[in-house]
Amino acid sequence: MRIIKALIILFVLGVTLNSCRVSYSFTGVSLDPRIKTISVENFYNEAYDGPANMSILFTETLRDYFQKNTPLSLVGEGDLQFSGSVTKYDVSPVAPRAGDEIQTAQLQRLTIEVKVSFVNNFDDEKSFEKAFSQFEDFDANVNLQSVEAELIDTIFDRIVFDIFNKSVADW
Repeated sequence: MRIIKALIILFVLGVTLNSCRVSYSFTGVSLDPRIKTISVENFYNEAYDGPANMSILFTETLRDYFQKNTPLSLVGEGDLQFSGSVTKYDVSPVAPRAGDEIQTAQLQRLTIEVKVSFVNNFDDEKSFEKAFSQFEDFDANVNLQSVEAELIDTIFDRIVFDIFNKSVADW
């Protein structure tokens, strides 16, 4: 009798737990249900000190991030529209070496800035035009060209995350 009771309890518990479906989203995306599409125009390169393909890399990084983290379809003229340009590519010294008579830098900082124009065709109050900037430090003894691609990827990932949060996430 106890075995039958235990089986019934397990069955009821299993059915109850199976019917409770919980869904979690860590992206924080809060989209109007009418929004189905996104467009990302090719960004321009106005930062002439950086690599020539920098704007293409940024455009693709932005497109990829939105396609991976939202259900939106990429189209020519979307419900959400992004455009802009890479406006700054700057390398500057940030940390002097200890004990140097002649001040030399121990670290260099690569700073990139991207100006973004965002249009939300369903809510004008969420549209914006804003510059996003991030940096990454690297050892001054390292040749920039040997670490440049990795630094740019890291900085672009951060900028895209900031753009994502400003445009579609509730953060």
